[in-house]
Amino acid sequence: MTNTSFHTHTFRCKHATGDVIDYARKAFEAGSPRLGISDHVALPDDRWPEARMAFSELDNYERAIESAQQALPNLQILKGMECEYAPEYHNYFKDELLGERAYDYLIGAGHYTPLNDGTWINSFESLNTASALKAYSTYLAQTMESGLFAFIAHPDLFGCSNTRWSADLAACSRDILQAAEATKTPLEINGYGFRKPPIQSEEGLRPRYPWRPFWEIAANYDIQVICNADAHRPQDVLANIKDAEDLANAFKLEIIDHLPSRNPDKKKT
Repeated sequence: MTNTSFHTHTFRCKHATGDVIDYARKAFEAGSPRLGISDHVALPDDRWPEARMAFSELDNYERAIESAQQALPNLQILKGMECEYAPEYHNYFKDELLGERAYDYLIGAGHYTPLNDGTWINSFESLNTASALKAYSTYLAQTMESGLFAFIAHPDLFGCSNTRWSADLAACSRDILQAAEATKTPLEINGYGFRKPPIQSEEGLRPRYPWRPFWEIAANYDIQVICNADAHRPQDVLANIKDAEDLANAFKLEIIDHLPSRNPDKKKT
């Protein structure tokens, strides 16, 4: 089992508990060699304030990571963020976070999905029509094509909005997987989905995500997967990674336990 997770949140996102040091201590006690801290990105315009830190908290977040690095020198603690991509944020992500602030990595995610009219929908609730699913797959493809992100978090998030598999879901999945293959962007099998209340489906209870049909289709593509806990509590810092790996192994998917470099302009420290 991979004893590393690159997907970890703190209290700053308003739906998690604990600070960086709390997660780092739990990971160190469990024998993990490294831990990625990746709270929801602070945005310059403070968009979606209900689910992320304010931009004014960014320096404090970075100080918390640096403090944990000093307190636990035998644990490699990586500095990251989980991000919704938008063209207006491209230079901020590239030049400030990956550049000036020397973040180790960024995660791409689609908690919200932009529509053609400029509005954004909640991906946990609204990916239940063909048009919404097409918008979601188009958005994840755009996120991958930006070249900024080490991997895409929970690409099968549409499992929260649907109780049965369908041709529209299969088409959405193929579009996401084609983009991952073309851009060589790993996709995440997310352990948090195993800890959330399950969905009642025709086949019985199942996790909201990961959703097995997506990963069964993934077996037909030349992609890599990364398995993470997506911890929102310190005690979950490495939770359900084995479940994620078991799913990957069931479909003979290639698991990686490292972060690929996505930005050649990142400053070295």
